[in-house]
Formats: sequence, structure tokens, C-alpha cells
Amino acid sequence: MQSIVDFFEFISPLTRSLILAGGLLFFWMLEGVVPLFQLKYRRLNHAGLNLFFTFTTVVVNFAFAFLIVIASKWAVDNRFGLLYLVNLPMWLFILLGLMFLDLISAYWIHYIQHKVKWMWKFHLVHHTDTWVDTTTANRHHPGESVFRASFTLLAVVVTGAPMWMMLLYQTLSAAFSQFNHANIRFPRRIDKALSWVIVSPNMHKVHHHYEQPLTDTNYGNIFSIWDRLFGTFVYVDDMKTLHYGIDTHPLESEHNNMSNLLKMPFQEYRAPVGSKFSESSPKPEN
Repeated sequence: MQSIVDFFEFISPLTRSLILAGGLLFFWMLEGVVPLFQLKYRRLNHAGLNLFFTFTTVVVNFAFAFLIVIASKWAVDNRFGLLYLVNLPMWLFILLGLMFLDLISAYWIHYIQHKVKWMWKFHLVHHTDTWVDTTTANRHHPGESVFRASFTLLAVVVTGAPMWMMLLYQTLSAAFSQFNHANIRFPRRIDKALSWVIVSPNMHKVHHHYEQPLTDTNYGNIFSIWDRLFGTFVYVDDMKTLHYGIDTHPLESEHNNMSNLLKMPFQEYRAPVGSKFSESSPKPEN
């Protein structure tokens, strides 16, 4: 455990960048070998669009980094936060820290964005992607990146997470997001077993179905326990019944246009079209 602490305590920005870029490249190449769906799209153009939003996410996170470092140092120096309520062995300190960081900075903000209309309009940029692959992982409007970074800051204060734990969490979070968005065919039994502990690829794909109520399920990023605990977990056995995108923005001129995606949060709100399961919609297994 101490080796993990030491590694992330002294990890360089270059090493972190190489890990994240390497993961993205790995899953992107794997998609070409064992794809879940034979997506008919211009793959390089699609990647370029999504990587632009990856860049804006990096810029926003960099802007928040100073505040997060200060908050983490203050919390550790003053032993403030949930992780200091009782003395914990290192393995449990790390596990609980990662779980609480995941709850606040991933699950909660994700759930809230689906429930608050003006925040949902920012999150739409992510859901409008009709060709979900590993590059979709960081397809977030800069405004949404601000929301997520703000909740990351909140998570640091609430938990008292040291910076090495934050760097470990952010690395794992990015890797899991690349993994569960990747367009890869995964053995159903293994995927379903994994979904009891972590957010598996098939589990997260349900969240990208184009209509409610499946759109409003499976908000987790690393741990599936939060969806199961709060009643938002759904598993669909037949992945072929899923249809990516969002029913309010079906036109490619809207969801595959950078200019329109940047303006999307400031456009008029559109209510979802499908609110109940239809005969053609996948039936969930709770």
C-alpha cells in the first residue's frame, strides 16, 4: 500500500499524461479488434471532436488544481474530513477515500445534472453522442467541467483526501471512464459479475440509451455500489436493443457540430420525448 502512496505522491504530470493517453489509445485500438457495435461513422473526425472537449476539460481542471491543492493540504494538516473520524488501516483509508470521492465528485454531480434543467443542458453535450466509444469519456462541455471540478473540490473538503489520493482517484476515474465508454465486446457473464462491484462497460452503455427512463440510470463512474444503494441501477441483457444519443437532439447537424455543441446549453430547453418504455425499448433487469 505504501508503494501506491509513494508513486502517486511523487508522480509527474508527464507520467500522468502518458498513462491517460496510453489508456485512451489502448481502448481505441481494441475497439477496432473486438467492437461491441459496428458503428458507421468517420472515426478520426469523431475522435477529433471529442478530443477537443478533452482539451477543454484539462484546461478547466488545471484552473481548479490550485484550489484543490490548498484544500487538500489544509484538510490533512487539520485532520478535517470523514477519513479522520477514526483511525483506519492504510488499505481501508485508501478504499473508503476512493469510494467517497467517487460518490461526491462523480455520482452526485452526475445525478444532479440529470435533475436540474439548466445543468442538464450542459450535460447534453455528452449524451448527444450517437457513436459512443472511448473518446466519449471526456466529451464534456466546459461548463460541465466546471461543475465536476467544483464537486471534486467539495469532495476533498468533505473527505480530507490528501493530494496523492486525489491523483490516484483522478487517474482511476479517467481510466474507468475510458473503459466503460469503449465500444468493446465484453463477455456478458463477466460484465454482469463485474457490475456488482464496478461500473462495467455494458452497465454504463445503458445510461447512453436515447430515451428515458434508461437515460436516468447508472450514474456511477468507478463503483456500482452507489447506483445499487440509491436505486438507480439497471442492467439490460440484450445490448442490441440499445440506441445511443438523446431523443431531443437526433440530427447529426446538431450533435456532431462543434459550434452547436458549445452553444447547446444556451439554447431553449427541450423536454424528453420518450418517458415510458415502448415495445422497441430494452426492458431493464433490476
